[in-house]
Amino acid sequence: MSSGTIQALDGPATMKLEGVGIYLGQSQVLRGIDLDIQAGQTLVVIGESGCGKSVFLKLLIGLLQPTEGRVLFQDQDLKLLSEKRLMRLRLKYGYLFQSGALFDSLTVEENVAFPMKQQGIVSEETMRQRVAECLEDVGLPLSLWTRMPSDLSGGQRKRVGLARALVMQPAVMLYDEPTTGLDPIMTGVINDLILKVARSRPVTSIVVTHELRTLATVADRVIMLRPLARLESWESQVAFEGTPEALRKCPNPIVQAFLGGHSVAESAHPLPPIPDSAHVATPRGIQP
Repeated sequence: MSSGTIQALDGPATMKLEGVGIYLGQSQVLRGIDLDIQAGQTLVVIGESGCGKSVFLKLLIGLLQPTEGRVLFQDQDLKLLSEKRLMRLRLKYGYLFQSGALFDSLTVEENVAFPMKQQGIVSEETMRQRVAECLEDVGLPLSLWTRMPSDLSGGQRKRVGLARALVMQPAVMLYDEPTTGLDPIMTGVINDLILKVARSRPVTSIVVTHELRTLATVADRVIMLRPLARLESWESQVAFEGTPEALRKCPNPIVQAFLGGHSVAESAHPLPPIPDSAHVATPRGIQP
């Protein structure tokens, strides 16, 4: 396959990391990451602060390039694509930022429509129809169309951000700490929306989170990263990679400590299970 062309894509995408490492300045953030992300799969990325989770997302979308190894989208090496082709490729991604990252000077409608206006690829009528569909998909009434971000609650801003991420019908959805700053009820709403998107759309999802309830609700597979600052050069940065059920049973004390929320020295004590979702959605990959 030519490295300079982008495949037409009508469904979810496959992605692969082969021996990926990256330095930011003099500090190495990721090292030796090998991972296959299957089409239509929801991968949840967990780990302590500073383990490189957000950098991992930026590598997947080509905002950062690896110092070592390759990041592949549908078998295409992102490093070999020109910036123009990378820009085209990013149209296949939706990205929900931690804060929602709405434009303060634009209304809800204008925020959701922004990616379409930037590309100039749809009529005004089609644009309004897509905005209406996406707002409905995330459970927001059309009465919010004319509101400014400052008039919205934290949960509403997150849902508007999700509607904007979905408006271009992406093949890949990236979620960066999607429930940060939300109360438990709204955390459940966002988790259920992530699950709804994964089930109702042809999309591959990657979710970075520290929230175990999010993991229990949405994950098909899980990868747990460790901060390189705590590791010897011979130690793997990946503490775990597998299913949520295997994570629950993993004997690795590092994994146990993370799930239990205490130090490794305390991990010999009984651990609470990954919490089951308290919401309507049925957790993926975990039997109640």
